[in-house]
Amino acid sequence: MADTTERRPEPPFPDQHLEPPGDESKMSPRPSYQAVGYRGSGKLEGKVALITGGDSGIGRAVAVLFAREGADCAIVCLEEERNDAEETLAAIEAEGGRALSIMGDVRDPSFCREAVERTVAELGKLDILVNNAAYQRHTGGIEEIDVEQWRKTFDTNIHGYFYMAKAAVPHLRAGSAIINSGSITGLEGSSGLLDYSSTKGAIHAFTKSLAQNLVDKGIRVNCVAPGPVWTPLNPAELPDGATRDFGEKTPMGRPAQPDEISPAFVFFASEVDSSFITGEVLPILGGGTTAG
Repeated sequence: MADTTERRPEPPFPDQHLEPPGDESKMSPRPSYQAVGYRGSGKLEGKVALITGGDSGIGRAVAVLFAREGADCAIVCLEEERNDAEETLAAIEAEGGRALSIMGDVRDPSFCREAVERTVAELGKLDILVNNAAYQRHTGGIEEIDVEQWRKTFDTNIHGYFYMAKAAVPHLRAGSAIINSGSITGLEGSSGLLDYSSTKGAIHAFTKSLAQNLVDKGIRVNCVAPGPVWTPLNPAELPDGATRDFGEKTPMGRPAQPDEISPAFVFFASEVDSSFITGEVLPILGGGTTAG
């Protein structure tokens, strides 16, 4: 058997020179999303997934593994993320899945309804919703956060999750799954991400509450809460130099790569793996053991 072990990039990282929302193709080193050592086994055969923020980062890695497990995937992203989305669509198709991109903003509830309806119309149904789209901006004290930023962060990170779930639930059957992207910041807080960490804490509570709400329908709701992950999110909104040491404070001394997080989404999406699990928040922290 071939050795598929990858040496994962460690800090210090070079300056990234990205502009929000971030172009993954311009990152150096490129984030790893292909999960070279992962072998599909048909766990999601015949399923259809809708993944917000699916153009890059964790969302792209999730789409690739879902397709490798037999699912067709629709991805939602902003128009300015189209270039990254094209690479993700090609990767889904290379795994044998049908791929659909839907451009729009999850802050708009009518767009969220449209995204669900297009997925059902073009891919035939909906079995898995992954709420992953996020907005983040580092600031200093509370004095530096204006109302516009506060609202944009909440509108994207938690209101968008609600809009997508509300639109999706009427189409989901028993055995379906909703998986939310949380964060270590929602468990421990972050002084420089007051609004972002607040929304992630809300996502964790939303996950547990929605799981209770939908358990009688046989729809499972869970959450993956990573520590630092090498995606465009941070380099795109921080000045050059600010991400050189990104992830070095984890016990493993580095950030996760997206394809080290994506198998957790497969686990929660698969009835074979997690049929008796709902309402859980799974931290993936590179050795950290005290969150929450």
